Parts: sequence; structure tokens; C-alpha cells
Amino acid sequence: MRSPEPSLPAPARLVVVALLLAALTGGAVGVDGYGRARRLHMKNKVLEMFYHAYDNYMTYAFPHDELKPLTKSFTDSLSELGNLNLEHLPQDYNGSALTLVESLSSLVVLGNFTEFERGILWLSENLTFDVDARINLFECNIRLLGGLISAHLLAKDFSRQLKDGLYHDQLLHLAESLGNRFLPAFETPTGLPYAWINLKYGVMENETTETSTSGCGSLILEMGVLSRLTGDSRYEAAALRALRKLWSMRSSLNLVGTTLDVLTGKWIEYSSGIGAGVDSFYEYLVKAYILFGSDEYWDMFHSAYLAVQKYFRHGPWYHEADMRTGEATHWQLTSLQAFWPGLQTLLGDVAAANLSHREFYNIWQRFGVLPERYLLDYGILHPTEKYYPLRPEFAESTFYLYQATKDPWYLEVGETIIGSLNYYTKVDGGFASVRDVSTMKLEDHQHSFFLSETCKYLFLLYDDSFLRNQNYIFTTEGHPLPIRSTWHEKFPATHFPRNWTFVKDETQPIRVSALSSQVCPETVFQKSVGSPWESACHVPDVHASHRCRTDDDCGIEAVTCKKRTCSMAGYCGLWLVIN
Repeated sequence: MRSPEPSLPAPARLVVVALLLAALTGGAVGVDGYGRARRLHMKNKVLEMFYHAYDNYMTYAFPHDELKPLTKSFTDSLSELGNLNLEHLPQDYNGSALTLVESLSSLVVLGNFTEFERGILWLSENLTFDVDARINLFECNIRLLGGLISAHLLAKDFSRQLKDGLYHDQLLHLAESLGNRFLPAFETPTGLPYAWINLKYGVMENETTETSTSGCGSLILEMGVLSRLTGDSRYEAAALRALRKLWSMRSSLNLVGTTLDVLTGKWIEYSSGIGAGVDSFYEYLVKAYILFGSDEYWDMFHSAYLAVQKYFRHGPWYHEADMRTGEATHWQLTSLQAFWPGLQTLLGDVAAANLSHREFYNIWQRFGVLPERYLLDYGILHPTEKYYPLRPEFAESTFYLYQATKDPWYLEVGETIIGSLNYYTKVDGGFASVRDVSTMKLEDHQHSFFLSETCKYLFLLYDDSFLRNQNYIFTTEGHPLPIRSTWHEKFPATHFPRNWTFVKDETQPIRVSALSSQVCPETVFQKSVGSPWESACHVPDVHASHRCRTDDDCGIEAVTCKKRTCSMAGYCGLWLVIN
């Protein structure tokens, strides 16, 4: 296996390069200690990556869905997502231009409005969803519907950058057409949608009734925004009904499973975690709260997050557990779990996020990329799932942590990611997925999310100018959605502590967590009142000396989120109870 050239440890490299650039440029070092020239260099490397992937797609695969970079050909993967055996597409079907749709928001982030205009015009004149094709509802929602909605909003927000009269809601009309074709999937006794639907004929006879938690619990952002843009409440109502039904199926431990039956509303797979099949369920609860302002989403997430910390977490890792008992089932890392530190950063739980992120980085350094599954209990790769399909989650969390901390170490991590992608996966025809991380043998597939997410988050890591004048949340596919007051049911008063007067009195203990008060401890309390909160679930002990009379005098530990108890000696701690 090839390895990148050896180098100094990250902190040493950082100091050496920063001091050298400072000397050469007369102190031209950014506020975070990372040189401006170095930042520009890395930004340009990401631009080169994006356009190498994008230009090859446009040359060899467009208007089909995705690029096959090794053979410089294409695949119409819209109806292949999910790795199931599917009926053949009609001969006149030329694809959905999936990668183009996914690239539109990235083109705006990169500032390429000329190519953005070209994409809008082609899609408005050529794209149709009136095709006899069986598609995966979840994937089509996050990739196509999300891509179209985000690009529509960006076209409106950046209208001054476009030619006069070029844009008149063409992408929104396409999104509405697609959303209408989704609705028959929700016509079940439970309101939980089928995982697969035919764009032309709806739910087919003998269609599978099995779906995943993500598949029916991660639709609310795209369909909710579509309702707000069109004034048609059906999309959001369908997604919200499914989400409410799913939450009602949780166990007494506030855990959900991985797969279920949409007709019976019964769980099929009880083992669950924060990775594949469940990941975006947690993500969308937080982001729906941010985007729409409903406490209902927060209340769901609050209970779910504490359950995850209690039953899945083991130090910096998150294993899988049985939703009914909380007992561990699979001790494994999956690459999709790498989104979790980014989500925790969004909450303000930076300490816990950093802990997990560094472990993912260790795995990345060991293999050169992040394997799909790694068996924690054996310390080895999963025997069959050894691939790396250019996933973005680790880059995403790196971006979030840098935004929260401005620690230049995360920029160093970004350099490692960029170096690995160029060294191992770049080929003449684009960027190829890795079939086996132990041999670095490549696979002939460049997924559309490499352009919509991986390159976007890496670019934003070194140039966040896109974010300076507008607040956005990113969908699970990396498509930015602006946070607008008109979309909020209300401005939640809980963005500020309900007991502000009480909290300001520094002689009194804080008996709530940042999570329960719905505030970010880093940005609100530490700057305002010097709160000792260290993470989103942390509740300090009543007394700074940690002395106690009863368990009520003890808080919740910051790292494990476990309740502290009072020992016989009268001190709060995580004491081992021996029966």
C-alpha cells in the first residue's frame, strides 16, 4: 500500500510553517495562526479538485447521472441507489443530470455564477420527472429535491449575479413536480412512506414495505421548505406525519431501531446506532428546529440525544445497541458516523465532538482514508465493507469544528484529507471511489456527493466568505438552506435562558444543561455570564467543592453525560456501584 510522504507531527508542522510564512510575509498570518498564503494555496487545491471532477463529468457523463472515471463513461444511478436489482430504464431515458443538480449549490459557494446560469437553463429546458423509473425516495429527496430547492433559493438570493430575466422559478417548478410524485409513497395506514416509488406510476404492485429510520425520518427539511415556497402544505404535512409516527415507535429508552415495516409500523431491525440507516434522523431533528423553530423537533432530539449518549457512547466511540434493552450489539465504526462530531458542534457540545473527531482522524491516518466499517472490538477492518466511496462526513465535521474553535489544527486535518484524496483517488477521468482501503484498489464510480458535499466542505474550510452575510443550515447532502424568520413558527424564547436573572446570579448554581435550555454554552453563557458548562449535557454540581449530602447535589458529567452521585464520603462523582 502506498503511503503519503512522512512529515512532522501536525502541531510541529503547524508551528514551523506558520513561523516561516510570518517571516517571509512580514507577519501575514491569519488570526488563527494559519498563514494567508497557505490558506489560499489549500483553497486553490480544492478548486482544482472540484473542477477536475466536474469537468470530467460534463465531458464524459452529462446529462446522465454520475461519472465512471476509470472508463470515462456514465451510470444512470438515480434508479440504482440502494444496491437493489431494478427493472431496466426506458431506452429514451437520458438520466436526471444528477451530478449537475448536486453541483449547483457548490458552484454558487465557489462563486461560479456563469456555470450556475448554464446549469439552470439546461435543467429548465430538458429535465423531466415524467419517466417510468423506480427510485429510492430518501436518496431522491436529499439529492434531487434538495438540490433543486437549494439552487432555487440561491438563484433568488444572488439574482444580481445572474443575467436579467434569466431566472423565473424554473427550478422551483421542477421541485414541485418531483414533490408531487413523492406523495403517493405516503399513502399507507401508518403514514410511513414506502422506500421505493415509480416516478410515473407511483407505488408498484408487490413493492417492498421495508424502509429505514433515515428513509422515513429524514424528509422534513426538503419537503418542509417546498411547502413554504409553494404554499402547498401537503409536502410538509406528509413528512411530519411520518416523523411523528416514527417517534411514537421509540422504545421506553427513547431509542429507535434501524429498519421497519411501513404497513404495520413494526420494527424489523432492533439494533441501532448513529450510523447507516439512522444517522440523518438525528441530524434532521436538530436542523428542522433551527430552520422552522418548532419546539416539537427540539423535544424529540433532546430525548434522543441523551439516550444516544447513555446507551451508545463508549468513550470517544459510539457502538450499536438493542433499542429495547440498551445492550451493546455491534462494536464497530462506520464512516457515516463521522457526521456526529459536526452535529455535536452545532449543538455547542464541542468537547465531546473533538474527542470523537480525533479518533476518526487516527483511523484516517492509519488507512489513508476512512473505511466503511472498522471493527472496534477486534481492531481490524470489516471483512467485506472495506471501501471508501469518497464520503464527505469527516470533512464536514472538520469544517464545523474549525468554525466553532478557529483552531488551525483542523486546517491541518483538511490538508491531510485533501492530500489523501489527490494521492489515492484522483485519476485522469475524475476521482474514483476506493474498493478496498487495504490495497487502495479503485472502483469505477464518482458519486455526486463528492461535488455536493466533500469538495464543498473542504472549500469552506479555507474560504467561508459564502457564509458571512447569511445564516444557512446544510442538508444531509450538503445543500444550503437559508434560515429565515418568515419560516419560523415563532422565534423561540428559549434561545435565551428562561431563568436569565437566576443564571446571572453567580452565587447560585445552574441546575439545567445547555441542551435542556436550548442554548449554545460556548456562544451564550461563557461569554455572557462565565458559565462553567463544558458541553451540551453538562450540569455542574451544586457546590464548587463537589461536596454533597444527597444525589440531588450532584450534576451530569460533561464527557459521558452520566448522572453523578453522592458517595458515602460526601463527594459527587461517577462512582462504581457494587451489589
